[in-house]
Amino acid sequence: MSPTLLNFTGLGEKELAELDAACGWSLNIPELKEVQRYFKKAGRQPARGELETIAQTWSEHCKHKTFSGPVSFLNGKKTRKYRNLFKETIVKATRTLNKKWCLSVFTDNAGIVEFGSGGKWGLAFKAETHNHPCAVEPYGGAETGVGGVIRDILGVGLGAKPVLNTDNFCFGRLDDKRELPRNSHPPERIMRGVVEGVRDYGNRIGIPTASGGIYFDDGYLLNPLVYVGCAGLIPTDKIEKKVHPGDRIVSIGGRTGRDGIHGATFSSANIDEETSASAVQIGHAVNEKKALDALMRARDQGLYNAVTDCGAGGFSSAIGELGSKTGARVRLERALLKDTRIEPWEIWVSESQERMILSVPKAKLKRLEAVLKSESCEYCVLGEFPGDGRLVVTHGKEKVVDLPMSFLHGGVPNFEKPAVRRKVRISSGPPAAHAGYGLILKELLAHPNVCSRHSVITQYDHEVQGGTAIKPLQGRYGDGPGDATVICPRAATLDQDDYAGFAVTHGFGPGVGKIDPYQMALHSVDEAVRNLLCVGAEVSRTAILDNFCAASPRDPEVMGDLVLAAEGCHDAAMAYGAPFISGKDSFYNQAKDADGREYPIPISLLISATAPVPDVRKALTMNFKEPGNALYLAGLSRRGMGGSVYNDMSFSGNNLVSPLDMKAAVKLYAALLKAMRAGCVAAAHDVSQGGLGVTLAEMAFAGGFGARLDLAGAAAEKGLTRLELLFGESPARLVLEVIKEKETEFLRLVKGLPVTEIGYVSEDPVLDAAFGPERLFCEDINALKDRWKRELL
Repeated sequence: MSPTLLNFTGLGEKELAELDAACGWSLNIPELKEVQRYFKKAGRQPARGELETIAQTWSEHCKHKTFSGPVSFLNGKKTRKYRNLFKETIVKATRTLNKKWCLSVFTDNAGIVEFGSGGKWGLAFKAETHNHPCAVEPYGGAETGVGGVIRDILGVGLGAKPVLNTDNFCFGRLDDKRELPRNSHPPERIMRGVVEGVRDYGNRIGIPTASGGIYFDDGYLLNPLVYVGCAGLIPTDKIEKKVHPGDRIVSIGGRTGRDGIHGATFSSANIDEETSASAVQIGHAVNEKKALDALMRARDQGLYNAVTDCGAGGFSSAIGELGSKTGARVRLERALLKDTRIEPWEIWVSESQERMILSVPKAKLKRLEAVLKSESCEYCVLGEFPGDGRLVVTHGKEKVVDLPMSFLHGGVPNFEKPAVRRKVRISSGPPAAHAGYGLILKELLAHPNVCSRHSVITQYDHEVQGGTAIKPLQGRYGDGPGDATVICPRAATLDQDDYAGFAVTHGFGPGVGKIDPYQMALHSVDEAVRNLLCVGAEVSRTAILDNFCAASPRDPEVMGDLVLAAEGCHDAAMAYGAPFISGKDSFYNQAKDADGREYPIPISLLISATAPVPDVRKALTMNFKEPGNALYLAGLSRRGMGGSVYNDMSFSGNNLVSPLDMKAAVKLYAALLKAMRAGCVAAAHDVSQGGLGVTLAEMAFAGGFGARLDLAGAAAEKGLTRLELLFGESPARLVLEVIKEKETEFLRLVKGLPVTEIGYVSEDPVLDAAFGPERLFCEDINALKDRWKRELL
C-alpha cells in the first residue's frame, strides 16, 4: 500500500484530488470526502481494493449521477428545480402511461415488453454506448461494445436469447484534414475500425446486425459516438430473478486479465493525450457464444436463481449488484486468469470480457457444471451470497474489500447541478437556394449524411438465424434505404408456423439539437415512430429507449441541453403513448484539439424504438412497386430549415426549427395504419434527412421506376417556399404509394387529414417534379442513384 493510502483519512482536498487523478477514479471532492468520513468513522484506513470498488460503483457509468441527481434549471427568467431529473421526466412518463404490455422497465439490464400472442414471450431491448474506448482503440472498443450489450440481453431476467444487433455511429467528417492531438485517430481510421469491430463480433457470434445509422459532424472529430444495441426473446416465466442467501457465486465465460481496468471510471472523464488503451477491453466472440449457449440450456433447466453480466467495474459491479441485499463473500484466488501477474484488486475491477455471474443453489451446482463442460465454457465458483448485507472480498489471507452494501450503494452524495438554457440566435426569414433544385437534389444525395450506407451494411451478416423478414437494404435491387428492420424470431420461439414479428428503428437529430434540444427530442421520437409506421408496425404499441450523449455536465449550458431534451422525451412519450423501457447516458465526450481548444460534442440523443408486426408477410418496404399507382404526401409541410442537411451543405439563411404538432401526428399515423391494414398502401417512406426531394428519389431508384409530380397541392404552412417544401425537414411527414384499385378506400380512411396527392409512379426512369406550371426539376433516376451510391469505406 502506498504511503498516501496509509494516511487517506488525513488528506486535504488538494492531496485527495492528486490521488484521484493518479489512480484514475474520476471521483469529485465531495465524494472523496464522503469516503474519508466513512473510514474515519470505521477507525481505519481503506484498502486499495475498497477505494477501487467505491470508484467503480459510484462512477457516472454505473450510478448515472447526472440524471439521477438534483438540478436547478434557469430557463430565461424562470428557474425550475428537479430532485431527480431522470425520475421526474423519462421514468415519470412510463409510470404515468402504465402500459400493461411493459413487463419489466428500469429495473434490470434491459427493458422487456410483451411479444406475440398467448403471453408466452417477452421481447428484451437495450442500447449502450462505447464512445471513449472507440476513440482510443476503435476496433477493440466497438467489438467489446457489441459483446457488452449482448451480455445485457443475456443478463436480463434469467437470460434472453439475442436475435438482433443494432449499430448507430457518429464520426467527424472523413475529409477533415486538421492536425489532431497525439494519440488521436483521424475519422476514417476510427470509422473503419469501429465498423470492422461491430462486423466481426456480430458475424462470429451469429446474431444479425440489421438496423442502424451513421452521422457525420465536426463535433465528433475527437469523440466518436458508438451506440450498439441488442434485442432478444425471453419466456415470460423467466423474467423474475432473485438471489437467495446461500447461493454460490459462479463466473462463466472468459478469463480475467488486465484489460479494461478502470473502464467504468474512464468513461467519467474527458479524453486527453495521456488516455491509456489499457482501459479498453479485449473481445473474444467465440467465448461469448459458448457462454450464450450454456446459459440458455442452464436457464431452461432451472439451474440458477439470478444472472447478470460483468460489464463496467467487472466482478466489483456484477457481484456487488447481485448481492446488494444479501451481501457477498468472494475468494479471488479462485478466479481463472489470463495473466497471473495481476494484483488482487485488479482481478476484482478488471473488465475482461465474455464473463457472466450466476447465483446458483448449492444443490444444483454439479448439474450446472455438467452443462458448462459440455459447451466447453470455462467457469469458477468464486464464493457465496451469505445474507448479512456485507461485501467481503479476499485473496488468500489478504482482505481486499470489507464494506457494507448499504454504504456502497447508498453512500454516494448528491449535490445540485446548475443548468442554464443556451442562447441561440434564430433567423426565420425566407431561405435562399444556392443553386437550381435539380443540382441541389444531386448534391444532397451525395452528402455523407444522406448517401448510401451499402459499403458498411453489406459487411454485416443480417441473414443469420433466418429471421430478418424486412432487411436494412430493400427494393428491386436490394440496395434501397429501409426505414426499419422487421424480425420474425423463430430461432428463439422455434415455432415455424408463427409469423409474428417486431420492427426496430431509430430517431436521431443532433442538427436540431444544436438549435433546440427540446424539439430535438420530439423530432427524434417522431422519426422513430414514423419509421415503424412505414413498415406497417403497430405504432400504438411502440416502446422506446433513450440514449443520451453529451460533453461535460459540469458546464451549465450542457446541463441545460440535457434538461430540455429530457423534458422533450417526457412530452413525446406521453403524446405518442410510447413508454421508455430502458436507456443509457454517456457524458464527458469532449477533448482538446492540437491547439488546446476544447472540442465538446453537440447534445446527441438516440431514440431506439420497437413495435409489434402481427404478420411479417404483410410488412411494407419503401420502394415504388407499380407504375400508375398514386403518390400521396401525408403530413403538413412547415416553414424552417433549422437542423437540415441542406443547411449543413449550404446555409440558407434560415435556421428556424419546424415545430412538431404531436397531437396531429398521432391522429394522422392512426389513420395511415388503418389504410395499411386495409391493403391500400404499396410502399411508404419517411421524409427526413434531405427532405421530400430525397425521399422521392430514394423510393424511385430503389424500385426502378420514375414519378411524375405536381407539388402545388401539398398540404403546407402559409408562406412555405419551394426550398422548404423540397428540402426542409419538418417532422411528421411521409410519402405513400397507394394501390390504384384501393385509392377510393384510402381517401375515405384519411378524409379530413393533411394527406394530398402529389403525383404517380411512372414507367419512365425519370423524377419529374413541378409546382403547377413551374418545372422544379427533371432528373434521370439512374443518375441520381449514381450520386447517392458512393462508397463511404
